Amino acid sequence: MSPLRFSGPVLPDGEVRELFVVDGVVTYEKPLGAETAGEGWIVPGLVDAHNHLGLEDGGGEMEPAAIEAQAIADRDNGVLLTRDCGSPSDTRWVQDREDLPRLIRCGRHIARTKRYLRNYGLEIEPGELADTVAAEAAGADGWVKLVGDWISREKADLTPSFPEDAVAEAIATAHRHGAKVTAHCFGTDSVGPLLDAGIDCIEHGVGLSEHHLQQMVDNDVALVPTVLQTNKMLGIADAGREKYPTYARTMEGLHARRRDVLMAAYEAGIALYVGSDDGTSARHGVLHEEIEAMADMGLPASYVLAAASWRARAWLGWNSGLGEGDPADFVVYPRSPVEDLSVLRSPTRVVLRGRVVA
Repeated sequence: MSPLRFSGPVLPDGEVRELFVVDGVVTYEKPLGAETAGEGWIVPGLVDAHNHLGLEDGGGEMEPAAIEAQAIADRDNGVLLTRDCGSPSDTRWVQDREDLPRLIRCGRHIARTKRYLRNYGLEIEPGELADTVAAEAAGADGWVKLVGDWISREKADLTPSFPEDAVAEAIATAHRHGAKVTAHCFGTDSVGPLLDAGIDCIEHGVGLSEHHLQQMVDNDVALVPTVLQTNKMLGIADAGREKYPTYARTMEGLHARRRDVLMAAYEAGIALYVGSDDGTSARHGVLHEEIEAMADMGLPASYVLAAASWRARAWLGWNSGLGEGDPADFVVYPRSPVEDLSVLRSPTRVVLRGRVVA
């Protein structure tokens, strides 16, 4: 493959440079025969930190062709690194494809029996939690995903999925197996035991209290707020209002405090990352919408862009910038995304593993 030349401001520092790609990596030493492949604002590949590659619209496994289409939609949107947060499909083959985004797999959702969306995850009882976590950790890429809370039909309200002792044992087990743990948490009651047990990340987190926020800061626990997903909580409340009025009121209350919790988390210094919560075929390739939605909630555009690119890459163990010898995974935009996040909708070049793929 011929060397490629790109030019323009290179984020995160914004210095105008000539960037070359040789043998899949970045170099700033001009090689012979470099072909100009793009000019514009050069951004380290975007990161979708809460994705569900291979999840069918109603749950269940997907055919490889459908998974490929999801991955390509994400890639063409500039997402070059994905942290899958639960999928019933075996997507390990994606990691062998040079033309598809880099993938960090969490295995399947781990939920309480009949306390989650049907066909989405493994449904177990508390006594099985630690062993299930160990099994999922063995087959994943350093992360496992718990369903921290969901509606209890017996109590007709949102309640924690597992008791505190089971949660503590499960998280300790994951850590012994070299895996980090994240959890779906809408409400307040599920968060404390998870934080006490040493969880590494919270998804959604609209029920976080001031005490939880301080605990997250003290223990370096990340938050992926998925604001477009939590905006659906009113619809969830309406759907369950007739049968579960208490649950509906709980969801309405959580929805009402979304922005306050997000901004409090930001102001406290919690590390926030961007996740589309893609779970259906129509919801891939839209990370830019989540980025814009987080900015609309009040977060600085520059912060959200970093949370969706170089900071997220560093968090997940990849190169945060585009230094000499780093993997050539980046996106080129015609205007500054720091000044105008809407440009993220229209990348002019997507470079993955040193190849122009879109």
